[in-house]
Amino acid sequence: MLQRFFKLQAHGTTVGREIQAGCTTFAAMAYILAVNPAILAAAGMPVEGLITVTAISAAVSTLIMAFSTNFPLAVAPGMGINAYFAYTVCLGLGVPWQQALGLVFINGLAFLALSLSGIREKIINVIPFQLKMAITCGIGLFIAFIGLKNGGIITAHAETLVTHGALGSPPVLLCFAGILLTIVLMVRRVPGGIILSILTITVVGMFVPDGQGGRVTQLPDHFVSLPASMSDTFMQLNLGYFRADWVKATTVVLTLLLIALFDNVGTLIGVTQRAGLLDKNGNLPGAGKALVADSLGVIASSIFGTSNVVSYIESASGVEAGGRTGLVGVTVALLFLGALFFTPVIQSVPVIATAPALVVVGIFMFQSVAQLNLEDLREAAPAFIIILATPLTFSIAEGIGLGLVAYAIIHLTTGRARQTPWLVYVLAAIFAVHLFRELFTA
Repeated sequence: MLQRFFKLQAHGTTVGREIQAGCTTFAAMAYILAVNPAILAAAGMPVEGLITVTAISAAVSTLIMAFSTNFPLAVAPGMGINAYFAYTVCLGLGVPWQQALGLVFINGLAFLALSLSGIREKIINVIPFQLKMAITCGIGLFIAFIGLKNGGIITAHAETLVTHGALGSPPVLLCFAGILLTIVLMVRRVPGGIILSILTITVVGMFVPDGQGGRVTQLPDHFVSLPASMSDTFMQLNLGYFRADWVKATTVVLTLLLIALFDNVGTLIGVTQRAGLLDKNGNLPGAGKALVADSLGVIASSIFGTSNVVSYIESASGVEAGGRTGLVGVTVALLFLGALFFTPVIQSVPVIATAPALVVVGIFMFQSVAQLNLEDLREAAPAFIIILATPLTFSIAEGIGLGLVAYAIIHLTTGRARQTPWLVYVLAAIFAVHLFRELFTA
C-alpha cells in the first residue's frame, strides 16, 4: 500500500529509507518543541499547552503537505516569523495575542487565494535557474552558519561581528567531532549516518562537562509525560484588531505574507532541488499543491494557537538521508505526535548534537554552486549576492530579495531587459519597497 500510494519505486527509495529519513528530519527540527513555546510565551500566551500546540500544528500541517504533494517536506511553526509575531506585533504594537492570531488567520486566507490563483506558483517558476541554484547555495551556507553557531564553534563579537568560540572547551570539541563523524559516515554511505551521529553525540554528551557544572546532555527527571491541554489557545483567534485599525493590520498581514512567501519559496526550491524533483527547466511540477498545502497549514496553525507554519529547511537533512516522498512527512508527523508523550526525552537532546547535521546538510546544499555560470558577471553577481546575503542578513527572504533587486537592475541596464520576465521586475520592485522602506517613509 505504501509503495503504491507514495510511488516509492518510481522515486528510487524504500519504506525503510523513508522512515529513516523522517527520523533524521525530525531529529534536526525537534528543537522547535522547546524554542517556539519560549518565544510565544513572551507575547503573553499561556505557557501550559504551547508544546502541545506546536507539535499538533506541525503534525497536521506536515500530513497535509505529505498527502497532497508527496514531497519530503516537514512543516512547523516558523522561526523568525514567531519572533516577529511575539516581539513586533504583540509586544511592539501592543496587539493582544488573540488578535495577532486573527491576523495570522487572515494571512493564511490571503496565502490560499494567491495559491489557488496560481500566482505563488508563477513566482516560483519565473525565478531564473541561476538564482534558484544560488538560493540553494545561500540556504546551505545559512543553515551551516546556524549549525556552527549552535555548536559554539563561532560566536558573536562586538568589533568583528563574528569570531571563533572557545575551541578548546569540551562542548565545542564534541560538536566539531560530531561534524567530522557525520561527514565520515556520509562518505562511507552508512545508512542513517546523520541520525547515528546525533544519537552518538547525545550519548557521549552524558559524560562531557558543559563548563557550567553540568553535562552537555542533561538526563530528564522522568521520560514519559502526558500531553498538556491546548484549550487555552485553541480557537482563541480574534479579528478585532483588523476592525479597530485596518491600516496597521494590513501592514502586519503584508509583512507576514512577504516573509513567509519567500522563506517558503526558498525552502521549497532548495529542498526539492536536492531531492531531484525539479524538471530540466528548473521548475517544480506540483508546486501549486505544495503552496496550497502550506496555506492550509497556516490557517490551521492560527486555529490551534501559534504563529505561521512554514516548510522547514531542516527537511534537507532527511533528503540527504535518502528521503524522496511524502512518507518522510508522515514519519515526521507521527514522531511529533509521539513526542507529546516523551517531551522530556526530546528536550534532553542537546543542540550540540543536532548542530553537526545542519553543517553537513549545508555542505551538501552548497554543492549546487557547481551549476552556476560564474563567467557571465550579469548572472554571477546577483547569484553571489544571494549566497552571501542569505546567511549575513540571517534571512532567506531578504537574501533572495537583495539578489532579485540586483538581478533586475543589472539586466535592465545591460541590454537584457526584454529577455527577463516582467514578473521578475514586479518581484524586484516589491522587494525594493520592503528592503529600502526607509527611503519611502522619510
